[in-house]
Formats: sequence, C-alpha cells, structure tokens
Amino acid sequence: MKAYFFKYLFVFAYISSASGGEFASGVVYHDVNRNQKRDLGEKGIPKIAVSNGVDIVATDDQGRWRLPSSDDVIFFVLKPSGWMTPLNDHLLPRFHYVHKPNGSPPSRYAGTKPTGPLPKSIDFPLHKQEEPGKFRAIFFGDPQPRNQKEIDYIANDVVAELAGTDAKFGVTLGDVMFDNLDLFGSLNGSIALIGIPWFNVIGNHDLNFEAKVDHLSDETFERVYGPPYFSFDYGEVHFIVLDNVDWFHDAERKRNTYRGGFGERQLAFLRNDLKRVPEKKLVVLMMHIPLTGTKDRQALYRLIEHRPHTLSISGHTHRQTHMFIDKRDGWQGKKPHHHIVNVTVSGSWWKGAKDDRGIPHATMSDGAPNGYSLITFDGHGATFDFKAARFPASHQLRIHAPVAIEAVDAEKTNVYVNVFSGSVKSTVKLRVGKGPWAKLKQVREIDPHYLALREAEIKSNSTGLPMGGGTPSDHLWKGTLPPNLSKGSHLLEAVTKDMYGREFRASRVLRVN
Repeated sequence: MKAYFFKYLFVFAYISSASGGEFASGVVYHDVNRNQKRDLGEKGIPKIAVSNGVDIVATDDQGRWRLPSSDDVIFFVLKPSGWMTPLNDHLLPRFHYVHKPNGSPPSRYAGTKPTGPLPKSIDFPLHKQEEPGKFRAIFFGDPQPRNQKEIDYIANDVVAELAGTDAKFGVTLGDVMFDNLDLFGSLNGSIALIGIPWFNVIGNHDLNFEAKVDHLSDETFERVYGPPYFSFDYGEVHFIVLDNVDWFHDAERKRNTYRGGFGERQLAFLRNDLKRVPEKKLVVLMMHIPLTGTKDRQALYRLIEHRPHTLSISGHTHRQTHMFIDKRDGWQGKKPHHHIVNVTVSGSWWKGAKDDRGIPHATMSDGAPNGYSLITFDGHGATFDFKAARFPASHQLRIHAPVAIEAVDAEKTNVYVNVFSGSVKSTVKLRVGKGPWAKLKQVREIDPHYLALREAEIKSNSTGLPMGGGTPSDHLWKGTLPPNLSKGSHLLEAVTKDMYGREFRASRVLRVN
C-alpha cells in the first residue's frame, strides 16, 4: 500500500531526472462548466502540484505536467486551496489516474482492470470553490461494518443526524470495512447522504489479505478510493492522508499480518510535499494506526517537529485518547505534538444490547460512547469536539455512583466521572447539592460503569453481541463523597474544563438512607 513499483528511485523535491524510462504527462485545467472534459477555452492552471507517489512537480504556465511512470503507479493532483476536484456519485473526490497496464493480480475482491498503455495526456479538472478560513470537518474512526446490517446501524446511528451538516468535508480514518471489501459501495452510498465530500484513509481491515507483499494489499482500496496517501489544502490548512499499515508475510508465524509503518517511498513523498508548504501553516496528518505504534515514526518526527503548528489523528484502538508526544518518544520539537486517537463509529465493534431502534449501544472499552468527532479549524488553531452518537452535543461526561447508599458509608463511597474527550489538560470537580466543589483525581482504571453495564447484560442475556472486557481509560476521574450527608435525595454535579477552557456539566441523583 505504501510502495508503488517505480523503475527508478527519485529523490528530489519536485522532479527527478532520469535517462530512459517511460514518462506520463497531462494538463491540470479549470473545468469551468464542471463536465470533467476539457472544452475549448478552458485554460490550464499553473503552479498546481501533481505526483506519482514519490515525486511532485508543479504545472507550468499552461497547466502542463510530466512525471516518470511505471507499470504500477497512480498519478494524482494535490488539491490547492480555493479549488476542488470532481466528485463521483458517492461524493468521493476523483483526483487521480490509476495506471496498471496489466491490471491487479487475482484476488477475492476485485482490484483494477487492465488499463492498457499510458494515455497521451492525463488531464485533471479542477473548479473554483469558496473556502473560509474557519471551517469544520468530520472525522470517523473505524465504522468497520461486517455486513449490510451493520451498515444500516451506521446509517441510522450517525449518518442520519449529520445530514445537512455545515462541515466542509469528512474523513474516515481507516477500517472503513471489517474485511468484506464488497461492501465498500454500500457504505459509501450511505455516508454520501451526509452531503459533503468524503476522504478515506486505509486501515488494516481494508486490505486484500491474499497478498504476500505490501504493495499488492491495497488493490481493491485503490480501485474504489485512489491513492492510499496524498495531500490537499483547504482554507489555510494543509491536510496529509497517510498509509501506515505495513502488510507483510511473517515467516516465523507462517501467516500474513500487518504492523505500523510508513515505508521509504511514502516518507520520500511526505518530504517532497512538506518542502512546498509554508513553515507556519497548520499541517494535519491523518492515519489509521496511532503514531506511537508506527515503527518508523522517528523519520516522520524529523520532518515535522520544527514546524510550530502540527496535529495528527488516527483510529484503530477503538478508544478515545489525546496524546501529547514529547521527548520520551523521541520527539524533538519545542512543544509536544498533539496526536488524537479518534472515537470510533462502531464503538466496540457494534457490541452490546440493542436500543429501541435495534442498534447496539456499542460503548467503547474505555467507557466512552461510540460516535465521531468534529474539528473546527481556524488559521493555526484546531478545536476538537467529541460527539456521542444518538446523544445531544452537550453529552460530554458521565457520573458513575450508586443509586443509594447508607449514610455511614458516604465518605468511603467512590464516585467516578468519565470525560469522554478528557486529557491530562482537563480538570474535573464534583459537588453534592450546594456543598463545596472537590477536585477529582485522574486515574487509569477500567470504567466501573462499563463493567456494571457488561455484568447486567450478561445476567439478562440481552440481545446483541456480548461486550468485551474493559480497558483502562485515559479519561477517568475519581473521588469520594463527603462525610455526614443527610438522609434523603442529593444532586451530584460534575464540571469539567477542557484544554480549550470550555466547561461541560453532568448531574445525577444520589439517595442517602
């Protein structure tokens, strides 16, 4: 998936010279009437970046480009700010040309049919669009449906509430599927109902598992979505989609498997791409496996750590986490790098009891609900918002405490608060009634709410796939009740302040006997 087979290794930022070999060429043009055909009078656009997966060239004053080719290569245009590529019927950006003269090798899931010889001209249409400096984008972690029924869960759990959103585009951060790649089209059609362009990152469940080597493992993904890594600009932000799922044959265990890795060719592309991006521009990197689980991440760190404004986001773990990567992981930047492990649409792989709509609650193993995120970009800034599926936007935390206690047990009764998008930069406080606020301590434990929910479902033989064991949460706070509580009903209130200074609240009732 990272490695395209080129006849030469090209190492310069924009264009590499080579003696011999085949070259592709074409024009990037202003598609005024958006018919995806270059009509008379539609001019070429200068200074637009085009790539073959390693090299990047800028079009000349007539919009022309020329790049080395091979028998397994994808050519693609790097969308600049203020311009947009065509979209297909599923609102997937069409910004590439797949060149595989002999087609993809046989596989359970179809790849690209033979494309034949290179066209005389590979032309990329762009049209102008307004792009504000402040905008929102939607991020899905791991929708990961096994079958059509689970695609219907996605449609009614998150797609329906997002239809008509003011977000400018969306991104799925890998594991678009759960191995059954024939379902790409059905899921794409459902997500298209949101009504905005949608980009896709490749995940470890989006692969052709028969492949013995990495570059043949993404043939179906390439047919449906195009290159597994690329970049584009929107407004004042530079976005980079990365493929850090390295597929290989494990000879010792005698099976094919994956590991986190970018590979030299993708890093060469990234190096060339960043050379053309102003240093003070916000750069957002999107991938499937968290950075800290990617074996060659140090090479990536060296490429971005001198930049003052970077952010990265992934999925994969089915938990919500904010990481602040620093020198303990080899980061050498002046300030820690913020890496988000995004909430997943499928939560705990669609496990748990079903609600009145027939959809599992899918609570993640860290106690957070399933859902998605929205990030507001504004110049160099990026503000992350967790959105729990089926709940209002204000649902950002949950108090876990007994329904009733004996008065003598108050000061030894633990109260937990799960702040779904909490981080080491969050604070949490609790009070009972109009009593004083008490600061809670962040702990790394399994959320007792999750364990109680799981136990109750086991006892009741509830419908739905059984919940798995919990995992220690990165966003859990703990404290005890104050002593000498009077008998009767008391209101528990929790308030959290996030890294942006915003406050969110939750409450529940405790009865003291």
